[in-house]
Amino acid sequence: MTDFEIKKARVEELRRLVEYHSDRYYNQDSPEISDYEYDMLQRELRALEESDPRLQSEDSPTRRVGGKASAMFTPVVHTVRMESLLDAFSEEELLDFDRRVRQSVSNAAYVVEPKIDGLSVSLEYRSGVLVRGSTRGDGDVGEDITENVKTIASVPRELPKALPFIEVRGEVYMPRASFNELVARQDEAGEKPFKNPRNAAAGSLRQKDSAVTASRKLDMFLFNIQQLEGETLTSHKQSLDFLAELGFHTVPGYCRVNTIEEAIEQVRKIGERRDSLSYDIDGAVIKVDDFSQRRAMGSTAKFPRWAIAFKYPPEEKQTVLRDIEVAVGRTGVLTPTAVFDPIELAGTTVSRATLHNQDFIDEKGAAVGDVILVRKAGDIIPEVLSVVKHGGNEPFRIPAFCPSCGAPTVREAEEAAIRCTNSDCPAQLRRSLIHFCSRDAMDIEFLGEAVTDALVDAGLVKSVEDIYRLTEEQLITLENFGKKSAENLLNAIEKSKQNDLYKLIFGLGIRHIGQKSAKLLCDHFRTMDAIAAADAEQIAAIEGFGEIMAESAAQYFSLPQTKTLIANLKELGLNMRSLREIERDVFAGKTFVLTGTMPTYTRAEAGALIEKYGGKVSSSVSKKTDYVLAGEEAGSKLKKAQDLGVTILTEAEFIAMLS
Repeated sequence: MTDFEIKKARVEELRRLVEYHSDRYYNQDSPEISDYEYDMLQRELRALEESDPRLQSEDSPTRRVGGKASAMFTPVVHTVRMESLLDAFSEEELLDFDRRVRQSVSNAAYVVEPKIDGLSVSLEYRSGVLVRGSTRGDGDVGEDITENVKTIASVPRELPKALPFIEVRGEVYMPRASFNELVARQDEAGEKPFKNPRNAAAGSLRQKDSAVTASRKLDMFLFNIQQLEGETLTSHKQSLDFLAELGFHTVPGYCRVNTIEEAIEQVRKIGERRDSLSYDIDGAVIKVDDFSQRRAMGSTAKFPRWAIAFKYPPEEKQTVLRDIEVAVGRTGVLTPTAVFDPIELAGTTVSRATLHNQDFIDEKGAAVGDVILVRKAGDIIPEVLSVVKHGGNEPFRIPAFCPSCGAPTVREAEEAAIRCTNSDCPAQLRRSLIHFCSRDAMDIEFLGEAVTDALVDAGLVKSVEDIYRLTEEQLITLENFGKKSAENLLNAIEKSKQNDLYKLIFGLGIRHIGQKSAKLLCDHFRTMDAIAAADAEQIAAIEGFGEIMAESAAQYFSLPQTKTLIANLKELGLNMRSLREIERDVFAGKTFVLTGTMPTYTRAEAGALIEKYGGKVSSSVSKKTDYVLAGEEAGSKLKKAQDLGVTILTEAEFIAMLS
């Protein structure tokens, strides 16, 4: 391969990775990697694109802001774009930023402020009254979350000054104390806890039920005025002072400085006190203060040229590895966890971190007694980076026998995981039951981890079907379980029988079948009987399914014990049909790309309609694209579609297809 071909392949790989992790972070509020690792992927991609014009694309995630608007909420088109910021990871990059500023304007002063780690939100007031709150979305189109924003105590419903119109921007966040309370409640209920306060805030704010948002105790700091009528302001510092006068909670600790050296000193001071704060920050922001200078500098496709965000490096500390515990998951996978001397990282005390699998342990050469390096980047789950000093013991080996039931363990070909071979393993049963009852699966309230353990220990539940055979007489024999508790649990169990079929499919814990693929199965086959009768080839034909997923699903439903389980659940009264409305498969199997501005629908609204009628929306044009729905100012996606011979639709043609 030529040097260009190698670069091109890496760019394509990086775009896929950034798209995937961006979706996990912005749209699903469930990141799989740290902020720092995501930033490094973005940075590598940007550097490669800038190295050769042939590698640049209008569709690149480096040219987009944030996530996409959810179809759950009414879309909001931002009159003033909610831009992102260019990131810096060293003081030298801040000096480079200053040099670029000085090339455009002279005598620039800066405002330095902490970068709150939350969800960016716009608030609009008319005649001093709050009329709308919206998320950033992709910067151009966000989501209307007005009712949820009104539940935040620090957001004023009415301003002391009846300005004709003002739009302000800030960060909604979850204080650390509120986050700890929420995670404790989720653990107690057997739910999957949020990974960090930022994702907890995002997940709480994007709730259809505003009562849920209100219970999460969110807060908000304001850091910008987007639009203003009835007042003239000339600088950022003046605007922040004005926001404070109006009763908003402004971003704390902001200050104006005259030189980049003073700005860097403030960045250092903010970093030194970040662990003592009651909320999370992930950096500090430096902004040109004077608005006229900002206008002269302008913006790139994604970032304003007059601001930069300094990201603090992940905190890393050494500690001693005291033990390695092995737990058995619901699919029988043995997962090793490092137990080490407690250390302070990102404002919390940590003493445990996953070691993933035997390959990971072998790569590090980890053994009990070693000095290890641990980090907690972006307040995500701690991870072991390396072994700094070996203590003299042999590297750890995951046992050949299950620590829960004593059955032999096995490592299947082409898999990193080591599994227990006993399908009746008590540890697997516990984890399977907890997963089955979780919020994303059967959502059985009051049946959390503690109650599950009690039921298993008492021998009352030996499979998921036993949950639906529980009686009040059995439950009140459990410790701390009275008549009212038993009634509440039995009512929740009865209610779960009416769940949509995809929740049951996901709850069964089929390997490689997540919630999204469970929905695809149910949308396609519609009934449990049809799913169970399908072979791997029929399942693989579903758009979005791969061979491994299809083989896993077909194999699971072919097992005699699965057939017995399904028959018993059906007899116990569980719903076995899909309740999801797929209205006329007008666009079944078709992939759309949306570009430009349309007269009737926003891109978010059109995308929701496409999905409602069985289609799929993609962010980039390829040979697999069936239609490009193009409005005015369509840009590069339209040209690429023309080059590839993809069918191009006007909005009128799109509406005609719908009708």
